[in-house]
Amino acid sequence: MSAPRPMLVCVYLRGAADGLSLVPPYFEDRYYRLRPTLGVPRPDDSHSKKADRAIDLDGRFGLHPSLAALEPIYRANELAIIHAVGSDDQTRSHFEAQDRMEHAGPKDQALASGWLARHLTTRRGGRPGTLSAVALGTKAPESLRGCPTSVLESASEYRLGDGADEALADPLAALYSGAGSALPLDEELRAAGREALDTLDRIRALDAASARGAKYPEGQLGDRLREIARFVRGDLGVEVACADYDGWDTHFVSTKLVPDLARHLADSLAAFRTDIGDAASNVVVVCMTEFGRRAYENTSLGTDHGRAGVMFVMGGGVRGGRVITDWPGLRENDLEPPGDLRVTIDYRDVLKEILRDRFGNTRTDEVFPGTGASVRGLFV
Repeated sequence: MSAPRPMLVCVYLRGAADGLSLVPPYFEDRYYRLRPTLGVPRPDDSHSKKADRAIDLDGRFGLHPSLAALEPIYRANELAIIHAVGSDDQTRSHFEAQDRMEHAGPKDQALASGWLARHLTTRRGGRPGTLSAVALGTKAPESLRGCPTSVLESASEYRLGDGADEALADPLAALYSGAGSALPLDEELRAAGREALDTLDRIRALDAASARGAKYPEGQLGDRLREIARFVRGDLGVEVACADYDGWDTHFVSTKLVPDLARHLADSLAAFRTDIGDAASNVVVVCMTEFGRRAYENTSLGTDHGRAGVMFVMGGGVRGGRVITDWPGLRENDLEPPGDLRVTIDYRDVLKEILRDRFGNTRTDEVFPGTGASVRGLFV
C-alpha cells in the first residue's frame, strides 16, 4: 500500500483579520501611539493584568493573549508566523481581495481557476480522487474552482441519498463491477463509481469521537476542524481541505470582538493538533486572510481596512518557533497611504514554498504565474 499523500488544510479568516492585534509588534513604540486604546500591552507592562498582555515570541513580536493555546505549538517549533504579508494589489474591497487571493494570479491577469485546483491538477501522481478536495461549509471556495470538490458540513452528509444507502449500494456495486461495454469512457465511469462506493463505506466507518481527549470549542471553525480531523484519522485520500472562519471585519470596538475570534481560532487549531496526533507529521495547516487592518485605530475604537496582515503555518515539517518578516516599520513614512502596514512578503511566495517543498509540486510556476523563487526556509 502506498504512503498517504500529505494533506493541506486551508483556513480562511474572512473579513480581514487584524494582524497587528493577533501578532503585535510590541517593540515598536509607535504601535502604541497609533493604537492608544487597541494596542495589546507589552509582555512586561506592569500597568496591565498579566492575562491582558502579549505573549512574548522572540523579543519583538507577541501573540495576542487570546491565542495562548497556540503558544505550546509555537514553542514546539510546529508553528511559523509570517508577518507583513499580503497581496500585490491595493484593493480594500473584501469581495475583490478574496476573489483575487483565491485565484492567486498577478494583479494584471485574470485567472479562471483557483490556486488549489491548479495544484491538484499539476501535482505528481494520478488524477484527483473522489475526496481529494473537500470544502467544509455551504459552498466551495474560489480557490478550488476548476476541480471536483465535495462540499459538506460533516462527513455524515456524504451519502447516496436520505435512506437510500442500503437500498442502492449493492445494485450499484453490481452495476459498476459488471462486464464493460465498448461505450466511450465506460471503464473510467465504472472506476469512478467503484471509488465513490468504496469511499462511502470508509466514511460510514469513521469514528465520530475526537481522539486523545481533544476539546473543540463550539462554533464555526471548531466544528469544521473536528470534521477535517475525522478525514485525517480515516485516511480517506483527502489532499486539500478548506474551512472558512467568518467575522473578522472589526470596524467597531474591536477589543470586544478580537479576543473571542482569536480564542476560537487558537482553541480550534490546538484541538485539531491534539486530535490528529502522529498524523500531524503529514498535515500542513495554513491560515490566511484577504488583507490586514489600518495601523491606527478609528474613532469607533476599531480598525478600518488595511494592507499587510499575518499568516500562520502549522504542522508537518514546519520549521516553526519563528516570526518570519521583512518588517517595514510603523513610522509615518514607512506606512502605505492612508496609514497601512506595507506588504513586504507576497502571500503567493509562502503558498508556493508550501506546495513545492512540502507537497512536492514541481510545477508551482503554473500554480502561481508571475511569482519569483523566494525562499523563506519554512520547512526542515
